[in-house]
Amino acid sequence: MKTKIVNSLLIGMFVLSLGCSSEEESPKDITWVQIAQESLYGNGEEGFSQEGIVIKTDSEWEAFKQKINTTNNVVDTYFTEKEIDFSTYQVIAVIDEVKGSGGWSIDITGITEWQDKIHVFVTNLKKGGLTSVMTQPFQVVKIPISEKEIEFKYDLAGKIVNTKRMILTK
Repeated sequence: MKTKIVNSLLIGMFVLSLGCSSEEESPKDITWVQIAQESLYGNGEEGFSQEGIVIKTDSEWEAFKQKINTTNNVVDTYFTEKEIDFSTYQVIAVIDEVKGSGGWSIDITGITEWQDKIHVFVTNLKKGGLTSVMTQPFQVVKIPISEKEIEFKYDLAGKIVNTKRMILTK
């Protein structure tokens, strides 16, 4: 009888531990709000390389907007939001390399929260070749604030892309 009780308790504890560990490891999709998605036309003069950027403060946001506006008025033309409440949100920006033709896009296809980090999945949904103009695709979104590390997962022709936490002005 004691063996049966002990075995039942052990099985119960094992089942509970399985439930807890799988719950902790289950990713949760994060809903984002798009602020802008377009291309820069300054032939790289804005100073961005192919990168993923996390913006968490007003000063970083202002520096980013100033930098992205270097050659064109991108913020007033394409941004749906110019002010961000950084006590509630953080901003994610992905910028592709300068392309030799138009028609390219860089696209966040998903943002997933894990127990210890957030993954931002990025690809090119439009592959270009439409016009003969130098472009640099970008996308800017906001997500709820988190202290978790943000990792960018790229599917851009196997290229490794830089990740930045902070934007510095020129």
